[in-house]
Amino acid sequence: MRIVIIEDNVTLSNAIAYRLRDRGHAVDVLHDGLEADTYLRNEGADLIVLDINLPSMSGLDVLHALRQRGGHTPVILLTARIETSDRVLGLDRGADDYLVKPFEMDELEARIRALSRRKNLEYSPKETLGRLIFDRSTRQVTVDGLPLDLPRKELATLECLIERKGRLVSKSQIIDHVYGIGADVDDTAIEPHISRLRRRLAQCGVQIKTARGLGYLLEVEG
Repeated sequence: MRIVIIEDNVTLSNAIAYRLRDRGHAVDVLHDGLEADTYLRNEGADLIVLDINLPSMSGLDVLHALRQRGGHTPVILLTARIETSDRVLGLDRGADDYLVKPFEMDELEARIRALSRRKNLEYSPKETLGRLIFDRSTRQVTVDGLPLDLPRKELATLECLIERKGRLVSKSQIIDHVYGIGADVDDTAIEPHISRLRRRLAQCGVQIKTARGLGYLLEVEG
């Protein structure tokens, strides 16, 4: 499952991201409300973990804008406010659930599982592409049952393409996934990773196609 964490506390957001990635989820992290609003206008997600108190634009305003655009992505609000009126306001703005800080990671995971069941979100720890299998829980790639060892950045590139399977993926999206959102990295930095990964995947019937000026698309041959 692809989860977006929007939380300005870097330590907390990194801890949540680490825990969810360890459980096999693809995770993107943002720390600013306005940046998050722009991101959600252009990117999809299966679930959003959203803090109320954000710089530039509040979490409630980010949520309201998402719902006004017709976005139905499930949202779990994180709040340090314990008053009932604040929680009611969040739910009225379109939140599906909320957690009051501080909270245990186990509870956040349980709420994500419960929300996934309610919304019928599909999640499989393994993705099969022809002869290739990507195990999200261990971040391991196998071909015909044998491990395919990939350098860290090539693995992250493949992971980004798999999570957006069937859709065009721009260079900037891959860079955000590999280097982190907001990283000062030129678009050309991803090209060597794509080139090497393309050669490695050729043996197992998986292609990375280039849409010039638009990005890349992962396809299975035949």
